[in-house]
This record gives sequence, structure tokens and C-alpha cells, in this order.
Amino acid sequence: MIKQLFNLQDFNVLALQKTYYGRKLLSYLKAYGTDYDFCRFYSIQDIGINAYMFQINSTLVICSDLPLPNEELLCYISLYKPYRVEAPYYIIDALGEPENYKRLKRTQFEFSEHLPDDSFDPNEVNDSPNLNQVYDILAEGFPTMQDKGLWLTDTSHRVRRGISKVYLYKDCTTATILFDINNSVVIGQVATKTAYRGKKYARELLYWLGHKLRHEGKKVTLFALDYRESFYQEIGFSALSLENVIQRIDED
Repeated sequence: MIKQLFNLQDFNVLALQKTYYGRKLLSYLKAYGTDYDFCRFYSIQDIGINAYMFQINSTLVICSDLPLPNEELLCYISLYKPYRVEAPYYIIDALGEPENYKRLKRTQFEFSEHLPDDSFDPNEVNDSPNLNQVYDILAEGFPTMQDKGLWLTDTSHRVRRGISKVYLYKDCTTATILFDINNSVVIGQVATKTAYRGKKYARELLYWLGHKLRHEGKKVTLFALDYRESFYQEIGFSALSLENVIQRIDED
């Protein structure tokens, strides 16, 4: 049974801290609480299973240590039509490919200890950049980037709450700490302006950021869809896991 949650005491924080999907849920719970309609949290209760899921705008994230009955999940997906569904592989496998959805492969990578080149100047890293400038870079690298107003509202809110931190290097390359929960850091939204690609700016920023976080005792990971995974392999990141997400097939 899927039941919407409105009270913080309804969440098993210690259990959620143990998995990537649980930590992602906690980061949004910390950012927004349960009072916003665009960020809704649910428990999924079945015999011997107590799991969670949340939907932030058009992304549905499912958190469970065990497989779940998929009938109710499929009904939810059919009704609310999230753009993307993220979940452990055993849940995605059970969901299959719902109508008007396709599977995408993605890999989780862990930072490997690399130092930036001697020519790297940390003074050229801006850790409080203009988010309009950052969005313009991301829009070049991610064709399905959500609309600017939505991205700006969410990102600026998470930055103000201390959940996320955005970096800009040489005014043309960006990366974001999406969240840091229980010393597990996830980096995302890595992109470089088209005109400056091939200059190794992204790898230098990631090396510097990853080394900085590892020095602080953090475990640093990121996710890459199949068309981006070769980049992270080439720069020496270690693949931790391979899984799938399902994404809606839009006509536009």
C-alpha cells in the first residue's frame, strides 16, 4: 500500500542513510520537508517490507532493500506519469518498460585519487557562481534539461539550505555537489561550454573537487548515463555498479 507521509517521525532515517536512494530522499526531505506539493513523500507497505519513495517535480525515486509488488507502483506511474523513475535494479527489472517508457543504462562511478595538473589554479574556481550562467552551460550539455525557472528555483533553494553547492571553473565548466548525507557525496550536473570542450577543464575541476572532498573524509560518487560513461572511464573513475532507470518517451 502506498501512503503519503506528512510527519518527519514517519521516516526511518538510520535505514535510509545506508543506500544511495535513501540518502537522496533524505536530502530532499532536509531541503523541503513535507509541506510542498511538488515534493511528495510516501511509504510503501507490504508484508515484511517497509519502503519509501518520493517524487520531486517529474522524477520518481523508490527506496527499498527488497523487491516490491509492482502492480501498485505501475498504477502510480500510469497515473502521475513521472518523466524518470530511479530505483534499485531489482525494482526496475520488475517494472519492465511501462507503456511510453524506455530503459536507460547508467553507471555509478567512484572518485579515484587523481590530482589536477600543476597548471590548475583553484583561484579560478567560483563556489558561489551566478546560477543563470551555470544554467546556460548545463543547457548546452543536457538536451533534456528541465526548464530554467524550475531549475533555478530548486537549485537556489538547495544551495541556500546547504544541501547542494555549485562550482564554476574558468567561467565555462561547472559541477555540483548534489548532496552530502552521512559523508557520502554525490556529484552531478557536470558540463562545459561547447566552445571550450577538449581543454580538460571538466576533468581538472572533478580532480580538484574529488580530492578536496576525499581529504575531508567523504566518499565521492557520481552517475553517468551510457553516452557519458566513457568520459569518466577515460579520466580514471572506478565503476561501482551498473543499473537502469526508466524514462518517459515524449513526442516532443
